[in-house]
Amino acid sequence: NCAAIPKDLLESELFGYEKGAFTGATSRRIGKFEEASGGTLFLDEIGELELPLQSKLLRVLQEREIERLGSNRPVKVDFRLVCSTNRNLQQEVKAGNFREDLYYRINVVEIHVPPLRERLDDIPLLATEFVNEFSIREKKKLTISDEVMDIFKSYHWPGNIRQLKNIIERAVVLARTDRITYRELPEEMRPPKKTYKPRKVSSDSQELKTLRELEEQAIRNALKQCNGNKSKAAKLLGISRKAFYKRLKEYNISY
Repeated sequence: NCAAIPKDLLESELFGYEKGAFTGATSRRIGKFEEASGGTLFLDEIGELELPLQSKLLRVLQEREIERLGSNRPVKVDFRLVCSTNRNLQQEVKAGNFREDLYYRINVVEIHVPPLRERLDDIPLLATEFVNEFSIREKKKLTISDEVMDIFKSYHWPGNIRQLKNIIERAVVLARTDRITYRELPEEMRPPKKTYKPRKVSSDSQELKTLRELEEQAIRNALKQCNGNKSKAAKLLGISRKAFYKRLKEYNISY
């Protein structure tokens, strides 16, 4: 992984070194180029290589030989090179961050892998595989709830498969039952909390009325429905005649 190894150590990791080549080199070490001879070498995140190391890699691919650090004796190597990157190398070439000749040298067969957000059908298979992997490590037996799987399918996954794997590892560690639920997911992936929304009061008017206005309107409607019969109107409203007459006087209603 070219991005994971410190840049000042990457050259010795690839080319190897002789005893005494630098401080701490107490014995000869074979590099990845030699180890891969006769087989395949996979360089992950090749776009992270600095320009000087890109030049040396180009020479290795052209000459099929390397020199260990601290040695001037060439060593023949023969390997198949497979590279990956999350960068757009054509843009990196235009920006001067990646050698154009090296780009064309390694770009023999290009395979474009779409981001995870464009491969939603792959998510259940990948998620199940990761759950099984981490369940064995944690000595658990877990499955993923349908709710979590729906969340996975609707998420945009900026970190691609690595992010999916890390989230599932977290969920497996935190799980307290035999199913992974949304509670084990990071906060940004959980469904929004339901907020209370008061019901709208339906009325003939678009504006909210006060209780006094509603009460007065109810009395007038009852009188109208009972053709002015105050006893029936009071009974319809469920109040006594005394209370009804008091309301008529209070609201100055004559019928």
